[in-house]
Amino acid sequence: MPISATARPTVPPTVRTTRGRHVGERADETLRRSLSALKDAGTIDDFLELPADDTKPDLVFESRTRVGDGVTVRARLALSPAKAKGPDRDWLLVAEAERPWDPSWPSPVTMFWPQEPDAAWNHDPASGLRPGEINPLPEDDKDVRRRLRDCARDPWYVHVVVHEAMTPDERGYVPLAHWLPPGLRHRVVEHRATPQQARVTNWALREFDVEVPRGGAAVLPGRPVPEGYEPDAFAVRAVFLDGTEPTDLVDAVLRYDALPRELPEGAEEALTALREDWHLLTVAEELERERALVAMYAEALDAMTKSRDLYREAAERAHEALAAYREMGLAPPPPAAQPPRPRTPAPLQHLTRTLERLKPGGSRRGRPSPEEATPAPEPEAEAEPSDKG
Repeated sequence: MPISATARPTVPPTVRTTRGRHVGERADETLRRSLSALKDAGTIDDFLELPADDTKPDLVFESRTRVGDGVTVRARLALSPAKAKGPDRDWLLVAEAERPWDPSWPSPVTMFWPQEPDAAWNHDPASGLRPGEINPLPEDDKDVRRRLRDCARDPWYVHVVVHEAMTPDERGYVPLAHWLPPGLRHRVVEHRATPQQARVTNWALREFDVEVPRGGAAVLPGRPVPEGYEPDAFAVRAVFLDGTEPTDLVDAVLRYDALPRELPEGAEEALTALREDWHLLTVAEELERERALVAMYAEALDAMTKSRDLYREAAERAHEALAAYREMGLAPPPPAAQPPRPRTPAPLQHLTRTLERLKPGGSRRGRPSPEEATPAPEPEAEAEPSDKG
């Protein structure tokens, strides 16, 4: 598969990303209550709230916990401001573990949101559907086509379409998420097609070369299509909706989740913020960070000292050479033509800016722009007053 020159980075194996929408009022209060309860129960180690401001309108929450055999997971949830047309608020979550993610670990959303039926936070922002639950397809054919086409392009969730060969009894209405590992239950959106919706379902999906077998299921590709995705490999011939585990469908979802996928739009920035602007540090991490800063300062100071010594040594040799010429009664050689001065700051100025960026709470911007990097021109010397008069 050809790779675009503008392809986004792939999701690291240690990272999980997801997003959602909280429908209704008081999303921030729900988060605060839930995080306090999770900490009191020992589900998470600690949490921190970073208030919004004029430059960063999102309200940010950080949470850390340990999973498995003591693997630390750090997670960051950004809650956007309420929309002008209502109180609904979108949220984006990125979590990173100390080693590759294990699907048996709890979902990162459990580090923030309360786990309760019909939770207000559990909605897909794009479609309004509820991950982890059964979502029947609309009755109108146009609505079916619109929904499936949109969901087949979704890079955030894993969308699965299940076709009912016949109308199931109550045993057939167990969501697929019930059989999935905990780490996947909040990332899978299950669509249910009735027996008479087989044709419209496949009509909506034909542009993606996806076909849902009658009485079977298919995992939709997302956009961009992950490398290694083949429609036939992620289609299941038969799903028995009788309350038994759909092992073939579970296997297809697990295999799809293991494919390398690009970071969705917005997730790359959130991951950078998690890694570079993390505030919820332990005492040991605080100490380690301060030691690293001291080492950086010492290295920069050593480089500055060596540079100063080199300048001093060069100046001394130049004075010695000049004195030797004068003793011999020779005119000193004309100075060599100086190359054009590069538009870069002086070494000391560059070093000062580097140290400023290393300070805790200092700017973490990248390399200065040419306008910032160019030193201001030195003011011209004032003309001496005339002796006339």
